[in-house]
Amino acid sequence: MKTRRAEPARGAAGDPDLVPQLLRRAKHRSEHRRRLLRAADLLTEAAAEVVALAVPVECVCCGNEDRAICSGCERQVRLLTRLPFRAESSAPALMGTDGSVLLPVVAAGIYREELAQSVLSFKRHGQGPLTASLARALGRAIRAAVGGGGDIWLVPVPSSKAAYRKRGFTPVLLLLRHLHRHRVLDGLECHDVLRKIRAPAAATGSSSGQKGLNRGARASRVRGSMRVGWAAGGSGLAGRSCIIVDDVLTTGSTLAEAARALHQAGAVVRGAVVLAATRAPDAAPPRGPKPGTGVIEKNKGRKDE
Repeated sequence: MKTRRAEPARGAAGDPDLVPQLLRRAKHRSEHRRRLLRAADLLTEAAAEVVALAVPVECVCCGNEDRAICSGCERQVRLLTRLPFRAESSAPALMGTDGSVLLPVVAAGIYREELAQSVLSFKRHGQGPLTASLARALGRAIRAAVGGGGDIWLVPVPSSKAAYRKRGFTPVLLLLRHLHRHRVLDGLECHDVLRKIRAPAAATGSSSGQKGLNRGARASRVRGSMRVGWAAGGSGLAGRSCIIVDDVLTTGSTLAEAARALHQAGAVVRGAVVLAATRAPDAAPPRGPKPGTGVIEKNKGRKDE
C-alpha cells in the first residue's frame, strides 16, 4: 500500500509559513567542503589547545588566555573588515595636486581597535590564528578591488632585508599564500617580483622604520628603493595587469614607489589593495565599491600614473 504525501491545506498555498519545510542535511560551518580538509582543521585546533596548555598564550587584543585571538575579538575583526572601501584619498602620495587619483586603493578596514592590534602582532610574530583571520579580510578586499576582472597578477610589497631577518617571513606574502592554499583567489596569481635594493635608512640616516615620519621624510626614504627581480619572474611583466598588495596604508609613499618600479618594468598597475588604512579623525565615512565592480572597472580607460 502506497503512502500518499501530505498535501497542504487549502489556503496554505499562498502562505509559505503554513507549508511544511523539507528536512535538509545540516551543513558544516568550516570554510572547506572536503572531509579531509575539515578533519585537518579539527586536528589543527586540537593541537593548538594542547600547545596552549604547555605554552600559555593570550589574545593579542583583550588578553584572554589560551588563544592568540579569542572568538570575540576575531568577530570584531570580521566586523571591522566586512565592507572594503576606497582609501586613496587619505594618502597624499597617491593623489594629484588637482585632486585626481594617481593610484586607486581598496582597504579591507580602518587601522584601529582590534584590527590594528591584530595587524601589529601579526607583523611581529605571524601567529597562525591571526594569519587565517587577516587573510580572510584581505581576500574580501581583493575580490572587491578586482570585481569580475581576471588574468591579473597580485604583487606583494617586499619587506626589507633587515625586517625579513628579524621576522623570518614577509607578512603580505604569507597572507597571499594562505589565500592561494585555500583557493580563495581562484583565477588570480601571486607573483613576488619586487625587491628592495638598498637599506631604507640610507635616505634618512635612521634605522627605526617609517613610524613617526612625515610625508616628505617617508617619500624620500622609499624613493628608488625598489626594483623588479627578473630572476623571480619579472621578465613576464611587460603589458601585464597588476594589483599591488600591502599591509597598512599611511601616506602612500610605499605603494607609489612599488607602482613606479612596476611601471618601469612595463607592467600596467591597475590599483592596490591594503589590509588596513589610516584615516584622519575628520575624514568622511568610507565608501565601498559597488557590488560587481572593482578598482579596475571604476578606473577603466584612464591612464595609469
